[in-house]
Amino acid sequence: MATRYLPPRPKPVTPDPMDFGRAMSGHGMLARLGQQLALSQKHLETVRVALPGAMKRFVQAGTLDEHGWTLVADNAAIAAKLRHMQPTLLQLLREEGLLLEGELRIRVRQS
Repeated sequence: MATRYLPPRPKPVTPDPMDFGRAMSGHGMLARLGQQLALSQKHLETVRVALPGAMKRFVQAGTLDEHGWTLVADNAAIAAKLRHMQPTLLQLLREEGLLLEGELRIRVRQS
C-alpha cells in the first residue's frame, strides 16, 4: 500500500458566470463606460437620418467625452463628405438635446 505524504488538493472554486449587462452595472467605471457607449450610439442614430443611404454603412460612432463626439468614417472620401455635412449634423444633434457643448470631430478609421 502506498503512503500518501501530501493531503489531497481541494478543487478550485469558480464563481458562477455573469452576463455582460450585470457585470457592467456592478462596476462603477464599466457602468459609466456602458452609458457613454449607449449615448454615443444614440448620437449616431440621430445623425444617420441625414446621411445618404449608401453612406450609412461606412460611418460608425466614435468616442464621446467632455470635449465632444467623434464620428468615424471608413475612408477619406466619406470623411470629406461628413465634413461638408458637419453643420447639418450638429444642428440635428442640438435639436435632439445632444452635444449642446463641445465639437463634432470627424476621423478616418485607421486600418
